[in-house]
Amino acid sequence: MAELVDSLASLRAFVAAADALSFKLAAQDLGLSSSAIGKAIARLESQLSATLFHRTTRNISLTESGVIFLIRARRMLEELHAGEAELAEVAGSPRGRLRVSLPLTGSLFTKAIAAFIAEHPLVELDLDYSDRLVDVVEEGFDVVIRTGDTGDSRLLHKKLGDFTWVLVAAPAYLKKHGIPETPEQLVDHVCLRQKFSSGRVAPWPLRSAPGQHVPVSLTASVIDPLLDLVQRDAGIGCFPEFLVRGGLANGSLRPVLEQEVERSGVFTMLWPASRFRVPKVRAFVDFVSEHVRAEVHRT
Repeated sequence: MAELVDSLASLRAFVAAADALSFKLAAQDLGLSSSAIGKAIARLESQLSATLFHRTTRNISLTESGVIFLIRARRMLEELHAGEAELAEVAGSPRGRLRVSLPLTGSLFTKAIAAFIAEHPLVELDLDYSDRLVDVVEEGFDVVIRTGDTGDSRLLHKKLGDFTWVLVAAPAYLKKHGIPETPEQLVDHVCLRQKFSSGRVAPWPLRSAPGQHVPVSLTASVIDPLLDLVQRDAGIGCFPEFLVRGGLANGSLRPVLEQEVERSGVFTMLWPASRFRVPKVRAFVDFVSEHVRAEVHRT
């Protein structure tokens, strides 16, 4: 039994160090000392007869063996967590760490997540905001929310709601620069654009002008600051309607080129089929989907 406990502790130390690429940060995350992390990983390497990390005086990096074993280690720990959660179901309380990947338009989910925390205090949420298409299973996520369909047969999914894109600007900006009447006139305007982590600038869904022909005056990796800049009279931006609904209603924002926007989007929640019986996953999926659906379609 002691050997099993040591092996699990070594696995946790290895995954934490691989995620942080630092024994020190892994130690802080697990509440241990750096030397304890180093010793646990050394024991694991001895058991596996393989070197998992390249070590220098300044940093660590995974070896080829380490990269391969990390996938297995994550799966083993996830199965352990799933087993713990299923046992906890007897008590009827969702609990434990829940790893969730969210899109960069994360403000839509803030209200729902705050309410979920209040209702389920025993669940520890680990939120990862990203625009990339994560591998839910391989990267150890419990739930992922994205726009569009991933087409992954290993995953269950639930549609959260449709949304439309809207081009908006502040009245003061339009008064100073004029209102564009065609997409071609955007060349005379300050266009604030989102840029993905891949380096690609997100296109604007205009019928008459492909996204690459829209000027790029400023880019940001996160959409919320772009909206703040638009509200401060800095230029024109493209946003999901639910983000600008309040500004359009109170007149602090005005729509631009309304008839040119052609594309709608959809928010989808996905999770591994094997995880839905786990109370924390089921609770999160049911709770957040209900709250977000209401927010997306709120009028």
